[in-house]
Amino acid sequence: MDKDSVLTRMLQSEGPSSLLGGQSPVTVANSSEHVSPLTSRGPDGNVDRPSLGGAVRSALSEGTRTVVLEGPEGSGKTTALQKLVVGWARGEHLQNFSFVFHFRLGQLNVLGGALSLEALMLRHHGHLPQGSVPRLLQDPEGVLFVFDDMDQWEHSLDPSALPPLCSDSGEEAPASRLVAGLLHGSLLKGASFLVATRPALGQQFPSGARLPVVGFLKPQREAYIEGFFCADPAAATTARKHMESTLGFYDICTTPRFCWTVCSVYKSLMDAGAKLPDTLTQLYVDVLARLIQSLRLNEARSRAVVSALGKMASHCLLHQRPGCSKEEMVAFGFHQDLASVGVFLRVDDRSDGTVFSFLSRPMLEFTLATSFLLDASTANGVEELLERHQGRAELLDVFLSGLSDAAQRRPLEAALGDLDPGRIADFARWFRSTSEATLKGWRKDQHHRCFHLLLQTQNESLVKEVVAPLARTGISYGDPSLRDCVALNYVFGCLGEMELLNLYRTRDLTEEQAEALAPAMSLCRKIDLTDSSLSSGAVPHLASALSRGVTEELDLSHVRLGEEFRSLCGGLRTCKLRVLKLLACELTEAVCGDLASALTSGAALLREVDLRFNPIGDPGFVKLCKALRSPLCRLQELKLQKCELTAASMEALSAALRSGGSELRKVDLTQNVIGNRGVEALSECLQHPLCKLRGLVLFDCELSAACWPRLSEALMWERCLLTELDLSLNTSGEEGALLLCRALRRPGCPMEKLSLSRCELTPPVFRELSSALKGGTSRLTSLTVGLNAVGDEGVKPLWEAVAHPTCLLEELDVEMTGLTDECARDLCAAVRASRTLRSLELRNNSLTDACVPELVRAVQDSDSVQEMSLKYNDISEDVFDVMDECGKIRY
Repeated sequence: MDKDSVLTRMLQSEGPSSLLGGQSPVTVANSSEHVSPLTSRGPDGNVDRPSLGGAVRSALSEGTRTVVLEGPEGSGKTTALQKLVVGWARGEHLQNFSFVFHFRLGQLNVLGGALSLEALMLRHHGHLPQGSVPRLLQDPEGVLFVFDDMDQWEHSLDPSALPPLCSDSGEEAPASRLVAGLLHGSLLKGASFLVATRPALGQQFPSGARLPVVGFLKPQREAYIEGFFCADPAAATTARKHMESTLGFYDICTTPRFCWTVCSVYKSLMDAGAKLPDTLTQLYVDVLARLIQSLRLNEARSRAVVSALGKMASHCLLHQRPGCSKEEMVAFGFHQDLASVGVFLRVDDRSDGTVFSFLSRPMLEFTLATSFLLDASTANGVEELLERHQGRAELLDVFLSGLSDAAQRRPLEAALGDLDPGRIADFARWFRSTSEATLKGWRKDQHHRCFHLLLQTQNESLVKEVVAPLARTGISYGDPSLRDCVALNYVFGCLGEMELLNLYRTRDLTEEQAEALAPAMSLCRKIDLTDSSLSSGAVPHLASALSRGVTEELDLSHVRLGEEFRSLCGGLRTCKLRVLKLLACELTEAVCGDLASALTSGAALLREVDLRFNPIGDPGFVKLCKALRSPLCRLQELKLQKCELTAASMEALSAALRSGGSELRKVDLTQNVIGNRGVEALSECLQHPLCKLRGLVLFDCELSAACWPRLSEALMWERCLLTELDLSLNTSGEEGALLLCRALRRPGCPMEKLSLSRCELTPPVFRELSSALKGGTSRLTSLTVGLNAVGDEGVKPLWEAVAHPTCLLEELDVEMTGLTDECARDLCAAVRASRTLRSLELRNNSLTDACVPELVRAVQDSDSVQEMSLKYNDISEDVFDVMDECGKIRY
């Protein structure tokens, strides 16, 4: 096959580039700076995003016989196919094929009569050398057919709906049967096929590799813009940043054709020294105004053209058709100006006549929005327009929002005359009423849509009027698209400081999204990214937002930060953050030095850090303890549940607490095996005059009975400041527990909250607790002794204590202590007598229906009790109504 002839044919111009139609595929295919769009997966199903050209070459080189490219119009399919054929002709790739035939199937539609396969190939590829066809037929595995524009193919590919498929290459048949025979393998079996089509076409192809064309991501978009503005790198940077941070319509920015349109408009505006568009509406206002001006029609004829285009757009949407016939165009109002529609539309000559179609879906919807606001001759209002096109139009309300702003529509009105003020007022009324209903609800997709419309209006006062009084402050805007991020950032920017930015369960916060959201983040006093995933590029933008913003609380729980945490620490050094939650972030010793450095920067204001479920181990915690000793560290609360700490960490912590520099007030060491040596170190610091610790949580630390006497000794020390102690799920031993209770009776003992759940407490310990509570010196306001099976008699002394006038208890938890109906009389007497008790936890006991009326009456008689929990007792539905009489009962 004469590759030079193929190359010459492929590089023949098929028409100039146009503002809406994009750059000529021939120009792009012949360029060394072509940027290939991406596909969502490789041919083996890999989740990576290879270039489209690379994925096709890989599939065909590995023996895949049919490769189908699926992508929307303007996504780069035609250019990619031509680039592949040109590369083959130049000897760059796909050299395993001896013959490559490129067909535009839209052109084959008009091919009449019957012809053989050989005649078809010679007719469209007249450069075939003499005698090559027989060789081609003998070796079909060396043949590649490239079929572009399958979406324009007017014939069925379903074998059951066709006459018998051709199997003889010499048989003369219509082109439709020849194409079907080739694709289904009855003709030239063993040949390979590369087909381009739009998604959801419904054509039946043989099995093979389907490659969805996802277009450009950020690197490809940057490369495209740099290539477009190759003579002016500064202009390229300005265009890229403006497109990504301002327009925000990334699902459109992914297509090469749209990038061409944007870059063309930007270049024209930059050359004229004009302002770049702030919204998608402004962009299309500029495009439509330019196209109208290029026709050089008077105002009346220009309005008539746009009105006719609007009718065409509505017809295409309502009938789900990509194009219209010449007769339909005349019916829409194109009479004398039909020849001029080429600047707006694509014109295709087909077997059944000329077909006119819009070059892009956004332009179709923008034209519809403009024509609606231009022509008030119809009675239908904006609500009827949107309802009629609901489910078919994606951007109609967006464009109406933008056109409602006088500044944005001004260039269009210069070409068309004023839009109808009544229609604009009608839209404004509709928008305010629907926004009010939307923002009172909890659906984040509807909130996002409202924000998109507000972004288009570019009206700060409207944002404050619509959003401020109505928006749900706690709603999660998690998992936003890049478009959502830009709109959310605009709305938050108009509102100023916000209480909360809730991004819970954002599955993949990319660098682009984080960059777009960073200004909004800096305005929020709390940011919630719980259970999210952040790309490595997103973390620096979060750090930057923290360093320059007002954020006081950041929740990154269950975000797999790992080593990326180091990037965040840069922002922690200079921010206003007071609470940092890092539960289960896969942090290790490696990042603890960075956190310690941030804590001691002098500017850091952090008061609380949650490091639960991070395996930092002793080496990591020792680094943090060095920070705790610094007078520059303001940390007051540290949560360290299950951080793989041992006695070595407790010794480092004790030294820090005794140093005089530590401001630490509470530490949670739940589920760390610290042993007797660790308790000894902690007890030592509790007795030190410079220790400021007031809360100590040793829940499930596998403490033995031998630890309790040492802790009790520390509590007896008059300088001990501890007000909260949790020893739950540790083995106490009766002697150790009794010593602890006696420490509570020490005059001046500051203990206010004590938790001893599942500590194997005995009735004598409950009696000693009761004695302490009644002694007149105890400050205990909260006591938890659940999961100690002492029964009614064991708990009875506590009821006596609760009823005593000197007892200060406000919260009492006796869950699963073996209570039965026998305790009801004492329990109710205590509830009635107490002046302080607010909450009583009775769940998981053996109380029955019989005692419920008495309990309800006691709670109703009490002036102090606010809540009594009876969950998971032996209570049936028969008494639910009785409990419902008292709003304080939980069951």
